[in-house]
Amino acid sequence: MQRFENYLKSHLLKVSSFHPCYEEALSAMLDAGGKRFRPQLLLEIVEANEPLLYDSALPVALALEVFHTYSLVHDDLPAMDNASLRRGHETLHVKYDEATAILVGDALNTEAFLLIAKSPLRDDVKIKLVEILAYNGGSAGMVLGQAIDCYFENQKLELKQIEVLHQNKTAKLIAASLQMGAVIAGLPKDVERALYDFGLDLGLLFQVQDDIIDVTQSQEVAGKTTNNDENKNSFVTILGLDKSLQYADNLAKKLEDKLESFDKNTKRALSKAVAHYLWRHK
Repeated sequence: MQRFENYLKSHLLKVSSFHPCYEEALSAMLDAGGKRFRPQLLLEIVEANEPLLYDSALPVALALEVFHTYSLVHDDLPAMDNASLRRGHETLHVKYDEATAILVGDALNTEAFLLIAKSPLRDDVKIKLVEILAYNGGSAGMVLGQAIDCYFENQKLELKQIEVLHQNKTAKLIAASLQMGAVIAGLPKDVERALYDFGLDLGLLFQVQDDIIDVTQSQEVAGKTTNNDENKNSFVTILGLDKSLQYADNLAKKLEDKLESFDKNTKRALSKAVAHYLWRHK
């Protein structure tokens, strides 16, 4: 992923004005690091199937990271999680102010679609990519999940409802990353669908492991505010730690089984990207 990291560093947002911190704030959270998991998923699929399109896919991978970062900036706001630490740095509303954080999130959201529109891909491909990101990141996807999460804070949901919450809030954008890679690579529709379904399960595993981290690691180790989910509907608050670990193991086994259905190149790419998440708790 060093190629992507170099690309990101050389394409941080530049908007000159007399505002004292706006340009700095636009890039602060992107430049702070992160797992880069969503762009990795997209790029692994492209490289495994159409490596000559890798460079053309970089702006779309960056769009995913920019869009994801917008969601983190808004998620950390006082009206939502009211978090003070993200990626080992002060959150934007703490470092600057709440209005700046809101506006930076707005800017990153729209910048993601501009990056796709300007990417060196066919117009029909770009339209499909915009559709996928808008659907999974918007009103019927990530935003819906966040709305459920905020509305039902301090109200205990059932496991099936928790799964719906996190399928939308977290899993759909991860699934979209794989689907977008498939679209760029021109993979058949059945493979595109299988990758999306794989991503939904992967997103739930990603979330339950994140919930486990929240109660087992300090914020210094995690690089973000932890022990902040007591009033939220996380897997750990509903199932407890031991059952959450078992839930994660079951999902990991399910994903390992699903890996076998993909061709050799795609299977290798997925295994490379998700090996860390398939680790079993003993």
